[in-house]
Amino acid sequence: MKLWDKGYSINSIIEQFTVGNDRELDLKLAKYDVLGNIAHAKMLHSIHLLNDQELESILVALQEIQENIEAGSFQIEESFEDVHSKIEFELTAKIGDAGKKIHTARSRNDQVLVDLHLYAKAEILEIKLLIKTLFDTLITQSNAHKDVLIPGYTHFQLAMPSSFGLWFSAYAETLIDDLIFLNAAYKISNQNPLGSAAGYGTSFPIDRQMTTDLLGFQTMKYNVIAAQLSRGKLEKSVAFALSSIAGTLSKLASDSILFMNQNFGFFSFPKELTTGSSIMPHKQNPDVFELIRAKANKIQALPNEIILLTNNLTSGYHRDFQLLKSGFIGAIEEMKELLYMTSFMLERVIVSKNILDKKDYDFLFSVEEVNKLVMLGIPFREAYQKIGQAIELGNFRPERKVVHSHQGSIGNLSLKEIQQKFNSSFE
Repeated sequence: MKLWDKGYSINSIIEQFTVGNDRELDLKLAKYDVLGNIAHAKMLHSIHLLNDQELESILVALQEIQENIEAGSFQIEESFEDVHSKIEFELTAKIGDAGKKIHTARSRNDQVLVDLHLYAKAEILEIKLLIKTLFDTLITQSNAHKDVLIPGYTHFQLAMPSSFGLWFSAYAETLIDDLIFLNAAYKISNQNPLGSAAGYGTSFPIDRQMTTDLLGFQTMKYNVIAAQLSRGKLEKSVAFALSSIAGTLSKLASDSILFMNQNFGFFSFPKELTTGSSIMPHKQNPDVFELIRAKANKIQALPNEIILLTNNLTSGYHRDFQLLKSGFIGAIEEMKELLYMTSFMLERVIVSKNILDKKDYDFLFSVEEVNKLVMLGIPFREAYQKIGQAIELGNFRPERKVVHSHQGSIGNLSLKEIQQKFNSSFE
């Protein structure tokens, strides 16, 4: 069934090419399409395009369809082009001619927009909860291992002392930046496009404020063309937020892979969380973090993909938009898995102790020794040269003690302040 059916069929090759994998992707949107139908039906009733009996029968049938979706028994067969046509068919099959009225004052264009906006809202909230779980894990581990020193690097060369307290809480605070992107994407998604129809409104006296309230949107996309222009912009805004999170996870994964390496040995994981080699019996590979890194890097490419699909399109609907669904929905599903797996692994990390006791790490404390001389009244440049000469002559013998007291340093992690900042951004 096609909503645009005019009594003739198209070539099967054309149909297969134009439909693509929409049926599979639309299953993710089905419950939101039902919600859009419910709100639209109530609005049509309010302007007397549906009578009381028709509205009641439509709502009962839509509830049955929603229950099938939640139970996992709802399918979109090959005879249907998309979720919109399947639900309208089911509705008509259940209640007859009243079901044929549901598309009044509406287009598939604003239908799919409503579905995507509702879907994005719900998924962003779910992703935020997963971020909170990861944030809580990082803060917990930061506090638990705040006294364990590790090397800090610049240019990937030994630089200055760091700590696991710093490392864990650094990623916790970085997640707050990612939340800000997500909050912006949520605000963009929280606008009702229903009523824009094919992009130019309708001559029916519809009540768009009513559907905005029924669907729980903060506001509506007032201008009907602007509503259609949100296709692509919605996906792009969410993609940038996902890309920001992915950048955080990718870097965290790379650090973890490095820290697990035997030459570093900063932390490890229970052997059942690692994988082995087919010929090297000693191997415990960091496959989980390698896949987190790879999948996160793939997500970081999504904004560019969306830009290239949409940047030269004129206003109004284009079939090009169909290709946004796969990357958009796929990235959201992938991101949820990545956040879950990162939390899962870090909750079980085994942190090594006394890492900096090795002589290899002596030079990490050079800046500490310079600063001690400065505190005794020696000008910084002279102190720097004095310690530099000691290093060159092989006479450098550092006191392996770090005293940092300023906010956000090894000795003052400011975990309470980071938690407060997160709470205010979590909304």
